[in-house]
Amino acid sequence: MENHVTQISRDDLDDLREAFNKIDIDNSGYVSDFELQELFREASFSLPGYRVREIVETFIAGDTNKDEKISFEEFVSIYQELKSKEFSETFRRTIARKDGIRSFGGMSGISSEGTQHSYSDEEKVAFVNWLNKALIKDPDCQHLLPMNPDNDSLFTSVRDGILLCKMINLSQPDTIDERVINTKKLTTFTMTENLVLALNSASAIGCTVVNIDAHDLMAGKPHLVLGLLWQIIKIGLFADIEISRNEALINLLAEGEELDHLLSVSPEELLLRWVNNHLHNAGTQPIRNFSEDIKDSRAYFYLLDQIAPKGEGDNEMRVDIDMSGLNECDLERRAELMLCQAAKLDCRQFVSPHDVTSGNSKLNLAFVANMFNMHPALQKPQSNGRDTELIEGVFPAVFPGESREEKTFRNWMNSLGVSPYVNHLYSDLCDALVILQLYEKVNVPVNWKKVNKPPHPVLGANMKKLENCNYAVELGRTEARFSLVGIGGENLNEGSAMHTLALVWQLMRRYTVLVLSDLGDGEKVGDQIILSWVNSTLSHGRKATQISSFKDKTISTSLPVIDLIETIAPGAIKSEMVKRGEKGMLSDADKLNNAKYAISVARKIGARVYALPDDLVEVKPKMVLTVFACLMGRGLKKADR
Repeated sequence: MENHVTQISRDDLDDLREAFNKIDIDNSGYVSDFELQELFREASFSLPGYRVREIVETFIAGDTNKDEKISFEEFVSIYQELKSKEFSETFRRTIARKDGIRSFGGMSGISSEGTQHSYSDEEKVAFVNWLNKALIKDPDCQHLLPMNPDNDSLFTSVRDGILLCKMINLSQPDTIDERVINTKKLTTFTMTENLVLALNSASAIGCTVVNIDAHDLMAGKPHLVLGLLWQIIKIGLFADIEISRNEALINLLAEGEELDHLLSVSPEELLLRWVNNHLHNAGTQPIRNFSEDIKDSRAYFYLLDQIAPKGEGDNEMRVDIDMSGLNECDLERRAELMLCQAAKLDCRQFVSPHDVTSGNSKLNLAFVANMFNMHPALQKPQSNGRDTELIEGVFPAVFPGESREEKTFRNWMNSLGVSPYVNHLYSDLCDALVILQLYEKVNVPVNWKKVNKPPHPVLGANMKKLENCNYAVELGRTEARFSLVGIGGENLNEGSAMHTLALVWQLMRRYTVLVLSDLGDGEKVGDQIILSWVNSTLSHGRKATQISSFKDKTISTSLPVIDLIETIAPGAIKSEMVKRGEKGMLSDADKLNNAKYAISVARKIGARVYALPDDLVEVKPKMVLTVFACLMGRGLKKADR
């Protein structure tokens, strides 16, 4: 590789080193394909999707030693190859893009000397302002708020874990049982417990935390803190931008479009449709993105005017939007006038005038999502000849939304960093690309030369996806040795719930039991081995609880889980928080409280549990198995120490 390095100027080499360090977000000294895709996902404001994929694939192909990561030398070599192609300058502009970038030296022991990492000052300011507003009334956060957006107080405020735990609950209510958060007389140990709880809970709601640990957060590493916060905030902002949660979104169905297609659209695409629906009503031009097309604030002025309350409801106050700002020639001044109008709707969040005029796509997306959540201004669907059954009040029968099991599977996949992000379990898996990535997560080798990667040709695109699905089923049978009787590639391609869930469950189970490596290969760890370990551990801890199977009704009390945690992590359980009842008889409310407490304490002691409290109360055998397997892995790690 040295001959490649010496063929470019020192200035170019310095530029490439800076670019490499910006992409290397986990400070490893290497760049993965995931980090590349994250970079271009943010920067896609100026690149069509096929061009992004072309560049990423060029980089992945340049992994000369096939170690699935790209060193700086490989990076330089690939760049020289790109330099002869038309997108060379676009690539360089993309890397150097962000305004307000701050750099800091590597802080970990494995950081190479002189390593620099960058973070966006705009993002820091936006997140601080959002957190200050969202948590201002929380008594457990009073020692942290308000944070100053002009300094680095955000990065020191996350170190006790309380702020992160609270933000997770704001995004996904009841994810963390707040009785489990350490809030008083904090020590390094109890702060670390909070951070472990936050990370495992973030993982359970679908955040990618693969390259983050409690020590990184306690050290306040800016790029990791901002990356995690953005994921948590985004999940909360997008929670209701989904048709089963807001049936008025049916209004965004295009003429001639099938309902199934609308149901598979991402939250980002729904937001774009929502904006353009209001722009159409205002008689003005649509937008194509939340970067280039919003820089002049025109779309925002018209959007605000459309969604502002008209005073038509019983207690609704009319809000008038002043449109005169459209006459302002200075774009930054115009953006400030627009934000003054947004403030009338209590929607001045995430963006500054500069963020608008510079086209910061991430922050503008957040700005629009917050406006949608506060003022959707969509009417419930009216009869127009289409989807009459929706109008007749049977909407839930048509699309009831995802089940708990489906949501758990989806969050598990996303927490592992699969790409693209899975918004809809069945439609987003119909090309098998995510399934093939999951195979690699469970140590099943994938021959990517056999895989058809997008962009697919217009004609024959589905055939390419079907070939991937056939390969995924073949791998499941021959390499993973899954039970896939009656499952074919066409079932995955068509989005068959029953067949897709059967495969996904076996993938998740394999992933879960891989932590039990002391007992052999993941596939050799059967249910009976886990069950025997649970009962013998409970007996060793002198606990009276025992379970006969993962369907045992006593699990509905969560007492077997709580007693197991108390055995493998003495002191983790506060007895006053546990309801034991008389002769194990508990009310439904007490069962749910026990389950919430058990799941949160399990995560707090280091078990990456994806199951939900209701899974314990209802004794869902699959999810119950994952809880006990995760606790078994935690217990075995402790025994090794």
